[in-house]
Amino acid sequence: VQLVESGGGLVQAGGSLRLSCAASGSTSSIAVMGWYRQAPGKQRELVAAVTSGGATTNYADSVKGRFTISSDNGKNTISLQMNSLKPEDTAVYYCKASVWPRDYWGQGTQVTVSS
Repeated sequence: VQLVESGGGLVQAGGSLRLSCAASGSTSSIAVMGWYRQAPGKQRELVAAVTSGGATTNYADSVKGRFTISSDNGKNTISLQMNSLKPEDTAVYYCKASVWPRDYWGQGTQVTVSS
């Protein structure tokens, strides 16, 4: 499975960004896809995840009500709509696909929120 992210950038606090992740390869075996982020000096953390087909979603408490994850299985793509962005959302955002028994990662996309 190969993952390609897009949509990062620089935005002011309170603004919005939309991230996309396109999967290719053995996409029919993907069970869960999600977004993680890693800020400088911090561990990588889950932001949001969605099961194949979009039936179940999961969000970090810090982004609930502000971020929305969605999936388009026909295009093997997931998106993360990020609204009301805060400076503490600044991080490199990574897309992950889980295909038991391993995980696949994208290269990451930088999101910077200025105050």
